[in-house]
Amino acid sequence: MISINVVESNTGALELLQSLSTVYSRHLLAEKLGVNVKTIGRWLHHESNPPSYLDAKLRELADAQFPRQPAATAPWFKYVDLFAGIGGFRKALDPQGGQCVFTSEWDVYCQKTYRANYKVNHPLEGDIRCIEPHSIPDHDLLVAGFPCQPFSIAGVVKKNSLGRQHGFLDETQGTLFFNIAKILQAKRPRAFILENVRNLLSHDRGRTFCTIMDTLKELGYDAREKIISASHWVPQKRQRLFIVGFSQATNFTWDDLMLPPPPYPALESILHRNDGSESPEPPYTEENRGSVSAKYTLSGNLWKYLKNYASKHRDAGNGFGYGLFGPKDIARTLSARYYKDGSEILIRRRSGCPRRLTPRECARLMGFDQFGQSSFKIVVSDTQAYKQFGNAVVPSVVQTIASQIVLPPLQQLMQNTPLQYKLNFTMPSIK
Repeated sequence: MISINVVESNTGALELLQSLSTVYSRHLLAEKLGVNVKTIGRWLHHESNPPSYLDAKLRELADAQFPRQPAATAPWFKYVDLFAGIGGFRKALDPQGGQCVFTSEWDVYCQKTYRANYKVNHPLEGDIRCIEPHSIPDHDLLVAGFPCQPFSIAGVVKKNSLGRQHGFLDETQGTLFFNIAKILQAKRPRAFILENVRNLLSHDRGRTFCTIMDTLKELGYDAREKIISASHWVPQKRQRLFIVGFSQATNFTWDDLMLPPPPYPALESILHRNDGSESPEPPYTEENRGSVSAKYTLSGNLWKYLKNYASKHRDAGNGFGYGLFGPKDIARTLSARYYKDGSEILIRRRSGCPRRLTPRECARLMGFDQFGQSSFKIVVSDTQAYKQFGNAVVPSVVQTIASQIVLPPLQQLMQNTPLQYKLNFTMPSIK
C-alpha cells in the first residue's frame, strides 16, 4: 500500500509540532509530550525550539497521524487524464509511478491552474468530443471525473426548472460518457477509474447507471462501483461514486479497501490561524497579523438574506439553507456554486457575521494542500478557484483507491500478454 503524503521523513521537530497542532489541542500535545501548555505555545510562536530529546516522540506522534509516503518512483504505468479539471487524479497518480501521456480539459481557467501545478510535456487538449479516439496515445489506465451536472441533485432540479433534459438526454454534458466508451473501445486500456456524484446511481430510477454498467460490460470490462465519503481524509461530507474496471479477470474486490479510521479530521485542520503559527498569505490573510482578510466576511445584508431564506424554507418543510460551522465540525460538500454566496459552508466568527472559506482553505478542504503549506498554486480569481475546487476530485481518495485496489492487479495484467479481440460497439438507445 502506498501511504498518503503529509509529513516527509526529513521534517524538523518544529514543523512536526506545527503539523500535529492541526489535529491535537495544545493541552493534549502538552500531555503527550510531558511539558507545560505554555511551553507548547512558546514553541509554536517560535520563541524557543523543542529540545532534541523530543524528536523521537514527535516523529512517533506524526507517523501515527500522517503516514509517510516514499519518494515518487520511476514511471511504470501510463495513464490518460480525461475531464481533468485541476488535476485531482494526476496529483494522486504521479507519486505512485504514473506517467500522464494525455490530458483533456475544456475549461481554459482549469487549464491555467493545471499547467501551473504539473509538468505538462504534451498538448493539453480541449473538448474531448473533438478528439479522435485512435489519436490518443496508448495507455494502461484511463481516469475520468466526467461531468456530473446532468446527474447531480442540483443539476437535475435546475434543468427541470428550465424545461431542459438531463442525464443521457442532455445534448451536451450528458452524452460525454459515451466519449469515454469510444476511447475504451479504441485503445483498450487495462484498467479505468471513473468518478461521479452518488446521485448517478438513482438517476432516472437507476436506468442511467444500468446503461453505463451495461456499456462497460459490452466493452469487455469487469466493472464494479462503490460510494466513498471523503470525510475519512478531509473535513467535509463529500460522497462520490467510483467505478473501477479491468479488461481481464482479476482478483479485484472493493473489500480490500481499507479506509482511514476515526478520529476524522475537523475543520480546524484547514482553517487559517491568527496565532502566529501560520505565515500570512495575502490576499487570503492579512500580512500584519495573519487573520483572514475582511473581504471574506459576509455583509450584514447578505447574512440577513440567508437567514430569512433559510427560515422561509424551514417553515415550508424544505431542507434549503445555509450551513454554519466551527473548528471542531465537519463541513457539508463544497460545490462549484460556492462562489455565489458561500452559504453551504460558512465559518462562525467570535462576533459579527460569519465568513466564507478562502480559496486556500478550499484547497486544503479538498486535499490539494495541508495546513501550513501553500504548495498548490492558485493562479485564477476567487470565483474561478471556488468553481475549480468545488468540481474537483479529492486526491487522497483516489490515491487510496489506486494503491489498494487498482495498481496491484494492473501490475499483474501488465506482466501478462493482454487479450486481443475486436468489439463491435454501438451506442445503446436511451429511452
